[in-house]
Amino acid sequence: MARGPGTRFRAALNSLGLRWKIAALLAVGCAVVAVAIGLLVHHARLDQISSGARSGAIAQLVRVRQLYELTGQVDQADTDAGVDDPQLPAALRRAALAGQRTTYLDMTSDDPCVWAARPVGDNPRHVLSIRESLREQADDMAEFDRQLLVWGAVVVGLAALGGAGLSSRLSRELRTAAAIARRISQGDLDARIDHPRPPGVRHGKDEVAELATAVDTMAASLQQRLEAEQRFTADVAHELRTPLTGLHTAAELLPPSRPTELVRDRVCALRTLTEDLLEVARLDAEVEKPDLEVHPLGPLVESIAERAGGSAAGFTAVGAEGAYDTFVRTDARRLERIFTNLVSNARKHGGDPVEVRVDGVEVTVRDHGPGFPDHLLDDGPQRFQTGARERGQGTGLGLTIACGQAQVIGACVEFSNAADGGAVAVVRLPRA
Repeated sequence: MARGPGTRFRAALNSLGLRWKIAALLAVGCAVVAVAIGLLVHHARLDQISSGARSGAIAQLVRVRQLYELTGQVDQADTDAGVDDPQLPAALRRAALAGQRTTYLDMTSDDPCVWAARPVGDNPRHVLSIRESLREQADDMAEFDRQLLVWGAVVVGLAALGGAGLSSRLSRELRTAAAIARRISQGDLDARIDHPRPPGVRHGKDEVAELATAVDTMAASLQQRLEAEQRFTADVAHELRTPLTGLHTAAELLPPSRPTELVRDRVCALRTLTEDLLEVARLDAEVEKPDLEVHPLGPLVESIAERAGGSAAGFTAVGAEGAYDTFVRTDARRLERIFTNLVSNARKHGGDPVEVRVDGVEVTVRDHGPGFPDHLLDDGPQRFQTGARERGQGTGLGLTIACGQAQVIGACVEFSNAADGGAVAVVRLPRA
């Protein structure tokens, strides 16, 4: 569908930054004011010239009439005076024959002039008229209008430059605030705007400063809450370790039976969850330090895939050509943790076969199930999303830990869905 001029104008306006919008607004405002003032000054100057020309024409007509009444003829020296001049405008002739002494001003023609006329003689059927050229006044008026245009353009240009300069600081401060807000949204809770206020001023009408203070306050409050939640999670996991160890020992002493197997299975699940919680707490606290070494990526991933997949049906490891010649600097233990979680998630929630492919410094884990849900693709893995029927709702902490460990070793994990179905997780490692 074709867009109208108004839509295209709004789209172009929205594409401009705040700095240029303010500059354009000031320029447009000054242009409107300059046009209004210019029109007023133009008309005032035109009225002044017109009034002087009409007054001069009437005075000249009075002098010519007096001479005509004394001598009965028009002074031949007055070449622009005459009786029943054929060039006399018809409207002025009719007004004169009606007994009026009037003038006619013409400033728009190629030969601007002013006429004055009045009836003469005992029987007012003749019209005495004079004509004065206004070429000099018209040239002066044209030059005056040019000066108005030039100075109006100068004022608008200065207003645009001044608006750009004044809004430059505002735009810079807002961009800084936006950049800090993005850093906070990406997890950097220590980021602050720290907008400077004038010395001795605690409250003012600086809206940007108020915005910066609000963002900093929000970030500080959010940081405190998240740190409290992280401490709570770590404390709970630590406190659960001791009773779970005892519970595990007690479960091992139970006689073999089906109930014993169920108890041991649940105790094992609780221990795994507790260890995952402790790992998430350490990742959140950013205390994990990688042990980086250079490894050939192909053999490393192949051995990890074999341990993670075992002899599960439908699991295959695919190595791209040249994968065994690629070396990466990474932590093998953490890398195994990442791929174990990805493969486990693919086997549990996806569909066979599960493929692991190495291509350069990228390792892809793909299944052939229903694919990742939209919320995971949009927001990334969320911890403690379990118990739902759809794919991805049972990820729990596995994908969260995988992403956290990848960040520790300098890698990144990207999630997507294949065009022909299935979930795709790509781990991109730093090259050695």
